[in-house]
Amino acid sequence: MKRITCLALLLGGALMAQTPQTIDAKLAAMETAVKAAQSAGDNAWMLVSSALVLMMTGPGLALFYGGLVRKKNVLGTMMQSFIMLALVTVLWAVVGYSLSFAEGNSYFGDLRFALLKGVGAAPNADYAGTIPQQTFMIYQLMFAIITPALITGAFAERMKFSAMLVFMTLWALIVYFPMAHMVWGKGGLLNAFSGGKVPCLDFAGGTVVHITSGVSALVCALVLGKRHGYPHEPMKPHSLVLSFIGACLLWVGWFGFNAGSALGSSALATSAFVATHFAAAAAAIGWVVAEWLRSGKPSILGGISGAVAGLVAITPASGFVKPMPALAIGFVAGMVCYFMVAIVKMKLGYDDSLDAFGVHGVGGTLGAILTGFFATNQVNDALKDGSGRPLPLGLVDGSGSQVLNQLIGAGVAWGLAAVATLVILKVCDVTMGLRVERDDEIQGLDLSLHGEEGYSFES
Repeated sequence: MKRITCLALLLGGALMAQTPQTIDAKLAAMETAVKAAQSAGDNAWMLVSSALVLMMTGPGLALFYGGLVRKKNVLGTMMQSFIMLALVTVLWAVVGYSLSFAEGNSYFGDLRFALLKGVGAAPNADYAGTIPQQTFMIYQLMFAIITPALITGAFAERMKFSAMLVFMTLWALIVYFPMAHMVWGKGGLLNAFSGGKVPCLDFAGGTVVHITSGVSALVCALVLGKRHGYPHEPMKPHSLVLSFIGACLLWVGWFGFNAGSALGSSALATSAFVATHFAAAAAAIGWVVAEWLRSGKPSILGGISGAVAGLVAITPASGFVKPMPALAIGFVAGMVCYFMVAIVKMKLGYDDSLDAFGVHGVGGTLGAILTGFFATNQVNDALKDGSGRPLPLGLVDGSGSQVLNQLIGAGVAWGLAAVATLVILKVCDVTMGLRVERDDEIQGLDLSLHGEEGYSFES
């Protein structure tokens, strides 16, 4: 007992001997260590999320789209997704990141970050205060890569590779970069968290990614016209096995797409992760049920298409809704997108080869609108009033005006994508032509454009 008493006295004396300056220094060091640990954890998650989103384009989308075309076009279709990894990366490094996320006006950023000047290890507090700005930059690049790649599903099997490169370059500059700034950039027109004139909620890209790509896809399908032989000749997917693998990779990668948009390893990331998975599952069931009732057989193509539709629809809502609304959004998206693909497209007769509009354009629009209904500050309390209290987000919080804001945001995305895509396509058609020659299309793009074949059975 005496030894314990002596030890306590010695420790007490040691503590009393410390000066206030010493205690302050230790507290400051502890605070620095805590911040460093948070930054390390957040940065690790964001780098993993970046890799997951990159995986969505290659191999995910490349396999998904590649399996859906005829075998004579599998390499040409996969090449369209693959080349976006290279083309958009260069554009992003030169001007894309700056036009999207530098402070400018309501529609696009200025050139302060051109050539990635000043984009390094220091965080950009306007977007993500706990990770290097370079991490934020590379994460956002992955969204810029997959968005134009989604459009290729509409003109699969019939567009010149050269025309596609020029079209995508102009499309990224005129449509994607400005839209990303309007929704996510500081001072953007639709940025709900940075004083936008129309506060549109888009957590991970319903308007920026899916509406713009889906609407542009429809315009492409209409301008280029139908494939030779469509719809009289059979044009079935040549390998649903490839498409199945691609769809599953998309599902996994989408966790980086949506949960990564929390920009940190947080409870909000968990909530977005859960909402994403629940919506995909419900949408797969919704599509399969609708197909089963109409045709009498549930198909694997229907299942994977439904899952992608649910992932699309939950994207804008993922960081704002609870699990049960996520299930509802997914199920409705599965049913509605099936209706668009199986009935509306057939009735109207346009050739959206791989249903980019029916899934991304329609699913993205539906998700953006439903976000206005189900968004709640119980999931995301980032918007606060002057006294620091969370503001209501969607209709479930009592903010019915948010539905109107979502409609306006979707309308801006529709208008910009449709008009700009039409103009770009017309310019490309006049200057270089859009479609391959008839004989080249019949032969297949693999041989006619790339001089190789996807499958060789020679011994």
